[in-house]
Amino acid sequence: MFSRRQILQSTSAGFGYLAFAGMTHTASGAPDAGAGANPLKPKQPHFAARAKRVIFLCMGGGPSHVDSFDYKPELERDHGKSGRYGGKLLKSRWQFRQRGESGLWISDLFPEVAKLADDLTLLRSMQCDQPVHSGAMTQMHTGTAQFIRPSFGAWPRYGRGREPTSLPGCISLQPLPGGATNHGSAFLPAVYGGTQIGRTTRGGTGFQQRQSQETVRDIRNRKLSKIDQRKQLDLIQSLNQEKVKQDVHQPGVEGLIESYELAFRMQDAIPEVMDVADESEQTLRLYGIDGGPSENFGKQCLLARRFAEAGVRFIEVSHGGWDQHTNLSVDHQARAEGCDKAIAGLLMDLKQRDMLKETLVLWGGEFGRTPAAQGSDGRNHNNKGYTTWMAGGGVKEGFSYGLTDDHGYQAVEKKMHIHDWHATILHLLGLDHERLTYRYAGRDFRLTDVHGEVAREILA
Repeated sequence: MFSRRQILQSTSAGFGYLAFAGMTHTASGAPDAGAGANPLKPKQPHFAARAKRVIFLCMGGGPSHVDSFDYKPELERDHGKSGRYGGKLLKSRWQFRQRGESGLWISDLFPEVAKLADDLTLLRSMQCDQPVHSGAMTQMHTGTAQFIRPSFGAWPRYGRGREPTSLPGCISLQPLPGGATNHGSAFLPAVYGGTQIGRTTRGGTGFQQRQSQETVRDIRNRKLSKIDQRKQLDLIQSLNQEKVKQDVHQPGVEGLIESYELAFRMQDAIPEVMDVADESEQTLRLYGIDGGPSENFGKQCLLARRFAEAGVRFIEVSHGGWDQHTNLSVDHQARAEGCDKAIAGLLMDLKQRDMLKETLVLWGGEFGRTPAAQGSDGRNHNNKGYTTWMAGGGVKEGFSYGLTDDHGYQAVEKKMHIHDWHATILHLLGLDHERLTYRYAGRDFRLTDVHGEVAREILA
């Protein structure tokens, strides 16, 4: 049923639907106590979880916080003056307004999301260590830019296991370049890694996102019928069971049995979830799936909701092309129009289905952009202060946390480093980031390394 190449690819990358569950030992050879006989078995959280699942809306390239969610009236007042680090200060071309009963300041760049201000917690004091895309994107996904580490989608799966379902526990829809580095399991057992669906390519005018025809690599077997696959798998599993019976304790093989069975079931489960034929016209319009600019990203957000509904614990949806060193006024507008309605539709759909309270929705890029202009109509990278937001999943509604300075250069109050962001996400999932560790190469590793504090002020 599976070729040697398929197995080797899956085990070496820690990525894809056929992930070896046999690697359930630490580097010292001691069994991983957290995995047990079945590494995917649901596990008890460290404490009561506020969120059951995560949907991460990843805006690749660095959306400008001072043009979207971080209102700086002094930036407008000082437009054209010399900036702190060179260049001329550039006011936002989009007007900021107070939204909803909470009065959160959100610009006209995101008019549809702005209507849902009372559902958002704006994190306006984000920081990371890297001013370059690759390093910042890797740190956002893994907690570090120096080494290959497990992704922050793999850690909750390792800590909580998988809901009883025929689907993977971690899915990345149209991931940006980075592959297994950003979505894989690294030294965690490969079964905890992410499953990629679709891909993103870079064209002449920026990122072009498309859903591949093969929704998951090798999801179909073109050589054997379903009946013949089942016969072949039964033979393999009988040999595996005999091995377990002989050795008594063989967690690697026990995990492999479960991994093969999940892969077999996914052949039916994934195409079924991705078939949106049963969705109403009203729902499709809600996500902007009506021929408009949000058509593509709307489809991905709708799939994210369907996967969440089906029991997937972590779903990432990517939207690239936010790197406007030039032509900010036109291209930032185009990028926002490509996702604004879809994001608002996702939040409204989750609310209507009573899912938002148990679904933590994250939005953000790897960093923000400078208050000073680059050229006449662009902004450079800014990792010292930027904005992300959360919604649902146990966070406050209509709330703003942290501050950047008067122009938006850097965080100055209630600073939220990427380690704090990760610690808070894990806390909302019922996991203590200091206790969620995996022993590898003689050291206990964790997502937050030796850092991170939970931002308890944002908890509902």
